[in-house]
Amino acid sequence: MTPLFAARTAATLLLALAAASLFEWLRLPLPWMLGPLLATATCSIIGMPVASWGPLRNAGQCLIGTGLGLYFTPDVVTMVGKLWWAIALSVVWALLLGAGFSKWLMWSNRRYMPGLTAQTTFFAGSIGGASEMTILAERHGARTDLVAAGHSLRVLIVTISIPFALQYGGWQGLDPMQPASRLVDATGLAMLMPACMAGALLMQKLGRANPWFLGAFFVSMLLSANHITLSGMPISWSHAAQLFIGVSLGVRFTPAFVHAAPRWMLTCGIGSVVLIGVCAVFGWLLSMPIALDAATMILSTAPGGISEMAITAQVLHLGVPIVTAFQVCRLLAVLVLVEPVFRYGNRRLKADLGAGK
Repeated sequence: MTPLFAARTAATLLLALAAASLFEWLRLPLPWMLGPLLATATCSIIGMPVASWGPLRNAGQCLIGTGLGLYFTPDVVTMVGKLWWAIALSVVWALLLGAGFSKWLMWSNRRYMPGLTAQTTFFAGSIGGASEMTILAERHGARTDLVAAGHSLRVLIVTISIPFALQYGGWQGLDPMQPASRLVDATGLAMLMPACMAGALLMQKLGRANPWFLGAFFVSMLLSANHITLSGMPISWSHAAQLFIGVSLGVRFTPAFVHAAPRWMLTCGIGSVVLIGVCAVFGWLLSMPIALDAATMILSTAPGGISEMAITAQVLHLGVPIVTAFQVCRLLAVLVLVEPVFRYGNRRLKADLGAGK
């Protein structure tokens, strides 16, 4: 890290801290993530030299994953296991929704963007992580700038709109689920965090998606599920993790991001709003047969990122392990299935074109 980059990073963190404090004073939802996100994004868009340091983002993901894993006590694991059919249904829903979203992007942009390919719209529309979908898009020759921009905008819209809607709709504190321990034990924490970091590093070495979150989460979850309770997560660490994640999301929105392909961004934004609406209806309907509150299921099926939706559930006390389980399973399933679905669709398209000759 150069001295200039270090200074920019430190200034950005101070800005983020001020924004988080203001949001908390105003009692706005998710102050430690949304405050830094909005402040950083605004400054980045107008060209101010904000910066996010990768290791801090990774640390934030690791802390959040560790904290969420603490909710998976043996009883919770049993309960989540009984919902396998609902999780599978949500995966199928996400794949179908992504296919529909990609068709919308193609239909609304093909006249105005010559050369727009099915690869670009497919991976831009898939309900998965931005970085993972961008990597897959590059592998298939798609325009990665459009794919990354579309996913970043969708995550921003989801991350801002859903917490505000839930908090001001009175949907918070509806679930009694608690982590295995809230008591912070220094000795236990000194054993828990290295173990979770080792899991994250292993996932990274294996080239897995979202390694710093998922690696830490799986280690923490396995310990909690086996009655091994080392320590709770300090609230200050959770706040710091949210701040780091908020900053890392905010710096994506550069002046070039705003001015690039405005029609593409407009259609991605409109489509994202529609996705939120139809996913909310799906979550509400899914909550009925499984006797869980609608807010928890809306978060579980929301088209956002794992960290953002899980943090929302944690802060608003809305079925943290349920939301986390649904979001994690959906991400892993989509990453496994999205390429076969794309290849199948391509084969069908070529077969139809061949039959029409």
